Amino acid sequence: MVLTKSYLRYQSAGVFGVIASSNANILSYHDKSNIVVAPALENVYVWDIRLGRKIAVYHGDQHAEVTALANSSNWVHIAVGFSDGSIKLWNTKDGSSKVTLSGHKSAITVLKYDKTSTRLVSGSKDTNVILWDVVNETGLFRLKGHKDSITQCCFLDNANVLITSSKDTMVKFWDLDTQHCYHTVVGHRSEVWDFTLLCNQTRVITGCGDSQLRVWDLTYNNNKQEQAQVEGNQKSITDEKAGVGPVTCQYKGSFMRHSKDRVMTLLSGDAILGCLAADAQLELFRIRNDQEIKSHIKRRMKRIAKKSKDNAPSSEMPLLEPTLEDEYYRIHAIHADTKIRSFLLLSDEAVNNSIKVLLLLNNNSLEIQQVNFGVKPIECKVINSLQALGHRTVVRSVTFSGDGRYVASGAAENVKIWNSSSHQCIRTLPSGYVLCMFFAPGDRQIIVGTRSGEIQIFDVASGLMLESVQAHSKNVWSMSLNPDKRGFISGAADQNIHFWEFELVSDENFSNSSKRLSISLARTLQMSEDVLFVKYSPDQRLFAAALLDCTVKIFYSDTLKFFLSLYGHKLPILSMDISSDSTLIATASSDKNIKLWGLDFGDCHKSIFAHDDSITTIQFIPGTHLFFSASKDQTIKYWDGDKFEFITSMKAHHGEIWSIAVSPDGSTLVSSSHDRSLRMWERSDQLVFIDEERELEREAMFEESAYNAPPERTIPGETATEVGMASKATVETVKSAERIIEALEIYEDETIQRESFPNDEGPFNQILKALGDIKPEAYVLTTLKKTKSSELEEALLILPFAKVLTFVKLADDWIKNDQELELVCRCLIFLLKVNHPQLVANKALMTTLDQLKDITVHKISSQRDLLGFNLAGLQHIKREMESNDVTFFIDSDKKLQEINKRRKKKRYFPHYRA
Repeated sequence: MVLTKSYLRYQSAGVFGVIASSNANILSYHDKSNIVVAPALENVYVWDIRLGRKIAVYHGDQHAEVTALANSSNWVHIAVGFSDGSIKLWNTKDGSSKVTLSGHKSAITVLKYDKTSTRLVSGSKDTNVILWDVVNETGLFRLKGHKDSITQCCFLDNANVLITSSKDTMVKFWDLDTQHCYHTVVGHRSEVWDFTLLCNQTRVITGCGDSQLRVWDLTYNNNKQEQAQVEGNQKSITDEKAGVGPVTCQYKGSFMRHSKDRVMTLLSGDAILGCLAADAQLELFRIRNDQEIKSHIKRRMKRIAKKSKDNAPSSEMPLLEPTLEDEYYRIHAIHADTKIRSFLLLSDEAVNNSIKVLLLLNNNSLEIQQVNFGVKPIECKVINSLQALGHRTVVRSVTFSGDGRYVASGAAENVKIWNSSSHQCIRTLPSGYVLCMFFAPGDRQIIVGTRSGEIQIFDVASGLMLESVQAHSKNVWSMSLNPDKRGFISGAADQNIHFWEFELVSDENFSNSSKRLSISLARTLQMSEDVLFVKYSPDQRLFAAALLDCTVKIFYSDTLKFFLSLYGHKLPILSMDISSDSTLIATASSDKNIKLWGLDFGDCHKSIFAHDDSITTIQFIPGTHLFFSASKDQTIKYWDGDKFEFITSMKAHHGEIWSIAVSPDGSTLVSSSHDRSLRMWERSDQLVFIDEERELEREAMFEESAYNAPPERTIPGETATEVGMASKATVETVKSAERIIEALEIYEDETIQRESFPNDEGPFNQILKALGDIKPEAYVLTTLKKTKSSELEEALLILPFAKVLTFVKLADDWIKNDQELELVCRCLIFLLKVNHPQLVANKALMTTLDQLKDITVHKISSQRDLLGFNLAGLQHIKREMESNDVTFFIDSDKKLQEINKRRKKKRYFPHYRA
């Protein structure tokens, strides 16, 4: 018997270093300026910016990044859209997420609730808009009409109308009662990136790729007159049903903004309009009311009269007509240190001629700026910011301390020291652009190699830079600590390898009583090409240098004599590592290959095509021939260096992975990525078998190809229209359908057994016996109830017609017995709609269908009457309670007035001394 080798799985143990990712919008919790709901890769964080701490975390799936956020009006739920097209609803009270809505094939671009928070609309890059029933946790219908990604959606409060915009340059008005697009605005010359509603939803402002902000007036009536033609190319073109919708739209005009780049976001408050452009310029416009517009026009007329030669009084001048520039007055433009990806106008925006603007920046930070436009020049200052808990730029290097208790991460602006168990940042060290680093022996200092060629030494305890040495003239690409811990080597783009020794020197600036760590140059080895990576062998006998000519040169460390040359890669080698027993060297290259070499003769043991993109780093687990590799394809892979086999992959990052580090005991792995995150992976007790992993990967690939991008299906009873089903086929819907079919088959078998053995009460099926001798009808109904509401229609769509006939007969009994009336009627109506031609043609079902028609109407009417009676009773109780409260407060007011009268009579008059 052949034993299969097993491995221990490394599982994700947390992500840290992320404040807010830039691919989604932000929310202000209950409109509080200091509480922010921000996307953080696959998670959602709730931050208190004033205190700088994390209040709550909503964990998502690691395979998809958050792309859209929306909150219900009462903040009971937060809807989160992901890059895989799924939507999760989180309960803010307990932090649970029990509802997942699947209907889109691509990333969600926009989410919006209606004013009652019972409906949710989602727009996606797949050009579809889906309306969801939040209460029933299911999709209502899919709107298909746009030809490109959806950029914005919004419900109208005073009409059952949805407005959508898209990159296809169109804005569409959808009548949700009739489920069709009754009006299309095509007056834009480029993509419509966003729009906002203002003036009590009687006006729409749209932003495109040009410098104009177009204004449209909304009229809430059924005016059937033709829309007036407007000058130029600004037209409102409608179809044959123009004007019959509940809302009409007419072009008003446009006003200019200063930025030349496209609009990213438009937001409006009571008196402020914010326009964010792609050039990181946030322009603020003051929305004047009618009185302010009249006053502004009068002042302008006075200035004109004053400048005129005849000095005619303003009363004799013709009255100027107000323009959109008069109504929307540009007051200021906010410029941040980096690009602004999202913003919010906070609720206290019009207090004392100042507003607060919450900004999500592209450098993994949040800040609140206050703009005071009541003074000249206009003042703009940052009053709160959240930056210290993460890096501003890409994390290029990570390393463990000697005892594994701390992790150091380096980016372009600083080095941060993290606690490896709590993931808290304990020290920030301002530095140059970090390319490589390691902890000095003793873990009290950290050595950093920078892009400018400097080697910097930092004291971890004090956070001070002890010394900065101009070691190379160009980038220090790599450093390797000597196994005897007396020094290290550095390789740089200046084609030199420097050998450094540690020494203790006296420094009055550091301490008067003790010496500090310093380095001194011992030897230099000149190479023919740029040195990209250097590495000592653990036995200190050899060291290897990867050069720009795609080769690895191996030298003796004592004499610096040449030993071996490893060649075979087609592109430069970016990383390499030597096993703990100094017998194996692994090289990783930009050619996507990993090569394993023997250090005895320099022979290539195996060449593996490992990743789909350049491999950036590779590292052995101490004491083994197992190693990890990371790549720009956003994956970390786990390998067996003895059998040359791929074990498993770890996918969690949402950007290129630049560096990994393994703890000294091999139990923990940390990785850094272009998404500015650090991820910890811990070795678990779960066993990994290679054959099982390959089987799981094949199943995942099949499911992804089969369900994530299915062709457009033709559903019986439906034609190619602009409305379709909201749900889509997934693995879960197929499994739900299989469970329903299995339950129906058990019912059919039980029915046959009853007819064969009428004296035996049963049940005959072992599943029914195990569940407590329940009836097969109850088992089918229980299976139906366990199916998620969002997956029900897709599961019923898969049922064969023979099972549909059985279901219709069962539904007759359920409705007669008042069992789950709402659920059964929903399933029955859907099946009748989908299979209508076949059911009508079946003469054996005509009697059953006639009975269902009568009894269903009667039962639903009774249920509706019962609900109406209960609702009326609750409203009566509410009125009684409100009247009692009013009476209580009236009595309280009378008592307060009496007390005030008594106080006036007993008022004390003080006597002043002379």
